Amino acid sequence: MSLIVQKYGGTSVANPERIQNVAKRILETQNAGNQVVVVVSAMSGMTDNLIKLAKEVAPHPSEREMDVLLATGEQTTIALTAMAINGLGGHATSLTGAQAGIVTDGVHTKAKIADISPKRIHLLLDSGSIVIVAGFQGQSLEGQITTLGRGGSDLTAIALAAAINADLCQIFTDVKGVYTCDPRIVPNAQKIPEISYDEMLEMASLGAKVMQSRAVEFAKKFGVVFEVRSSFNHEPGTIVKEETASMEKVVIRGVTVDRRQAKATVSQVPDKPGVASKVFNAIAAANLNVDMIVQNVSAEGTTDITFTIHADELPKIERCLDPVVTEIGAKGLKAVGGIAKLSVIGIGMRSHSGVAAKMFEVLGHAAVNIQMISTSEIKISVIVDEDRVDEGARIIHEAFGLG
Repeated sequence: MSLIVQKYGGTSVANPERIQNVAKRILETQNAGNQVVVVVSAMSGMTDNLIKLAKEVAPHPSEREMDVLLATGEQTTIALTAMAINGLGGHATSLTGAQAGIVTDGVHTKAKIADISPKRIHLLLDSGSIVIVAGFQGQSLEGQITTLGRGGSDLTAIALAAAINADLCQIFTDVKGVYTCDPRIVPNAQKIPEISYDEMLEMASLGAKVMQSRAVEFAKKFGVVFEVRSSFNHEPGTIVKEETASMEKVVIRGVTVDRRQAKATVSQVPDKPGVASKVFNAIAAANLNVDMIVQNVSAEGTTDITFTIHADELPKIERCLDPVVTEIGAKGLKAVGGIAKLSVIGIGMRSHSGVAAKMFEVLGHAAVNIQMISTSEIKISVIVDEDRVDEGARIIHEAFGLG
């Protein structure tokens, strides 16, 4: 008997009909002789509606109360999914994140999983029940409801698979797998049969919406092999696993686009030790994530520090850095949106040269201006105007023969 963890995203459980379809698929899995633990997201659109509702009540709701509110989205789905399975003659029990034994730190809206005590899950499985767990949520040691950030249900599924030593982890979504680029941007994008953790991690963190990057990181750390596949058909999806020698033969695995980026520049910063740390310590203290960082060559004893953040964080950046700019004696802070990140990813880049030159050349021919560049051994990312990023993705996808 195999132990299988299945995760169903918001579009897979978007309405009663789809929940019924998911229930039938879960029962098929159990009837094939497997024990099944299911993680579900909130129904499509529900989280956004709850956020909108909160802001109509209070312009700046506390993060603690936001967690209490948003956790109800997944709790609605677990109950409805269990009801659907029981209505079809199965036996399912729903559990909130806390009831499933998911313990997190105390950081509201983007908590990290600290521990999982799956005793209750095992007891229910041993009694023949299908266990339906609310994704995206847990409970701190102080008993506070916490949420794991956008895409947190992926992390719940991967972490549970590791904690209960599952034989298989399946991430069901509304796409057939991981593609060489978003098919909505590049219509002839191809499904990738298998991909390494490192490539998937880069793609997830660079804008591919298929998986949450923290979930992929967790899977790599604990060696959880998982499959990304569609809940609307029975076709095989994309297997995500440790890299193999054959994977390096593919130079570029995929192209990603990450919209709604913003660029902040602290200008004429005194060029002396410790100044940059004051800037980024203030950003870290505000729990903000910085992506690319570029520091200009010093001129006349000062330099400019430029970095990118998500556009939603612009007001927070200005609030946390305005006092620091004055303290360090910089000239000022300028923060603007309207940019996007365009990236190419592939572990084959480690052993093949010329990728950057080709990428910059095709963008140059199309007059797509590059504002910033960031590289690692398996990816190259550039910042471009948001209104040119789709065109840039299509050009690069074609140039590297991914279609």
